[in-house]
Amino acid sequence: MKYHEVTEKIQTLLTQNGINFDTFEHEPVRTSAEASKVRTGYSIEQGAKALITRVKKDGEKKFVMIVVPGNKKFDKDKLKSEFGLSDVRFATENEASEITSGVEFGGVPPLGNLFGLEVYVDRALLENERIIFNAGDRSFSLGMRSEDYIKIVEPKLGDISC
Repeated sequence: MKYHEVTEKIQTLLTQNGINFDTFEHEPVRTSAEASKVRTGYSIEQGAKALITRVKKDGEKKFVMIVVPGNKKFDKDKLKSEFGLSDVRFATENEASEITSGVEFGGVPPLGNLFGLEVYVDRALLENERIIFNAGDRSFSLGMRSEDYIKIVEPKLGDISC
């Protein structure tokens, strides 16, 4: 099956850094609830939900990535107070597509650094030894150790979910 080029880019990045990972091909999914039903051996809490948002930081508007567990939502107020952000809103589907070179909503991986985005991760996600996420395609997921994810992405960590 042919996936978006970012799928291969992620696997290459992990392989080059000596990181072990699992891959799953499955029916197309868009939501965390749908994904948790097709990812054998992983729970919805282990799902890393990636959300592209536009924020204002230090007077400048920019896009960033927010990552929360699949069973949670991000809390705008917590995000604002934890990281000094304001004017938080979701990216439109067109904006997200432009930022990710065409990755569809539901397929965006939590590796914002691949797209030049700062990444803000909810600490609750890291309570899981392993996490899983759609890796550039709605039909392809990748599982890996949380500590390896932190090494590769180097996100800012905070309490940003509810």
